[in-house]
Amino acid sequence: MNLWTLFAIARERTPEKTALEYVDPEQGGIPISITYDQLYTQAEQWTSALQRMGIQKGDRIAFFLGNRPEFVIAYLATLRAGAVMVPVNLRYRRLEIRHILSDCTPRFLLTEAAQQPVLAEMDAEDLRGVSQVLSVDDLDAWFPKTEETPNPPIVHGEDLALIMYTSGTTGRSKGAMLSHNNVLATVTGLLAAWAWCAEDVILLPLPLFHIHGLVVGLHCALATGATTRLRPKFDAEESIQVLGSGGATLFFGVPTLYVRLIDLIEKMETRPDFSAMRLFCSGSAPLAAETHSAFEQLTGQRILERYGMTETGMNLSNPYAGPRLAGTVGTPLPGVFARIVDETGNDLTPGREGELLVRGSNVFDGYWNDPVKTAESFSSDSLGIRWFHTGDLAVQDGETGYVTLLGRRHELIISGGFNIYPREIEELLLTYPGIRDVAVIGTAHPEWGEVPMACLVCDGALDEAVLIDWCKHQLAGFKIPRQFRYVDELPRNAMGKVQKHFLRD
Repeated sequence: MNLWTLFAIARERTPEKTALEYVDPEQGGIPISITYDQLYTQAEQWTSALQRMGIQKGDRIAFFLGNRPEFVIAYLATLRAGAVMVPVNLRYRRLEIRHILSDCTPRFLLTEAAQQPVLAEMDAEDLRGVSQVLSVDDLDAWFPKTEETPNPPIVHGEDLALIMYTSGTTGRSKGAMLSHNNVLATVTGLLAAWAWCAEDVILLPLPLFHIHGLVVGLHCALATGATTRLRPKFDAEESIQVLGSGGATLFFGVPTLYVRLIDLIEKMETRPDFSAMRLFCSGSAPLAAETHSAFEQLTGQRILERYGMTETGMNLSNPYAGPRLAGTVGTPLPGVFARIVDETGNDLTPGREGELLVRGSNVFDGYWNDPVKTAESFSSDSLGIRWFHTGDLAVQDGETGYVTLLGRRHELIISGGFNIYPREIEELLLTYPGIRDVAVIGTAHPEWGEVPMACLVCDGALDEAVLIDWCKHQLAGFKIPRQFRYVDELPRNAMGKVQKHFLRD
């Protein structure tokens, strides 16, 4: 069993059913519908095209591509060919993209015209790890002129399916290696826990370069034979129109999207009717209890909050049929085991705060080309069982067993569902003329949850507008500091480590 065969099973059951419906308002807003049989056929054709160009099992294909049908088709073809998909965040810029491409050395970089301005800023050295750049807007240049039958290799469950890059607090982005079995474990666990069925329709504006959109949304829908209403981006008005007219049964979002829905619903004279919806789900960042409560009061729908990571897929969830407690992420999903431990690795009793550790078939094996970071991320208990250190601090309620996350152990900033790691920004800012020292911390924001703030030690006055413009060419927009504060020196301990809690104070 692998991810392609999981999709093929759904196609066998309902070949004529709509698998994908896509609408792009900027392209006229005309719906495009693709049945399961059509999606299967097109993915087979693309597999042939990739094989004609020499793709081999285990080769990497980087996707710098927005939400569109070609993303789904090319992804399925990549799996079919036994290759490995490497999604690249569309908000990334030269510095971040160059690191990913040089690290995983993809055979192809699959992109589109909309991303050309970013790629145009990159030179041959930035793209040295890529054999060929392919644009889905220019299929005639690389697509076969005649029909070919693919000759796919045997793909096992333990074979690599995805390398998804997630930054660390002590260095550059790390490529989390997810096998077919890892993704299958998350998908099958969620299908059972959230009662997915073939009649479901999911409205999916989440980016497919993120595990939330790709695995929790798209993969679950394809596995159960449901319909995915894919959108290039989130539009609050269009989302309310679809969700309030019976056009979907599922909606998955990050907290920022729910804040925007609430803001719009509060301004409406007539409240939308979400009675056809059976599940609103939130993840990728903590959902504020106030947002949870406000959404329920406005819509009558209680959001289900869950917890996952790039390295593990989904770990815990509030129950589909049971109490959904605001501020908690529930209990472990089927096949997932969790512990909360102290600094020495000893299990803590409910009510005591510690680091959350998980294990299960959903947990990745390690980071691409980084055995040191892999070793640091795992530990074995007294029985020799291997556990992954999530880096999240958590506490378990003694009565309900529900887990509440308390924050990152290593100062991660989560803004609108995206992870921001301070050191990456700090190292870049230190290359800017006039900046002698810097520390980046997270500050509260009503819409994004958190945003980065940079505390700077400078030789003289800086033009912040120029500095921000410089950052825009190096970093994704959500990583650019929203505030700058100037200090004479950074507080450090005897070992020279910055004491960021003093900066927060």
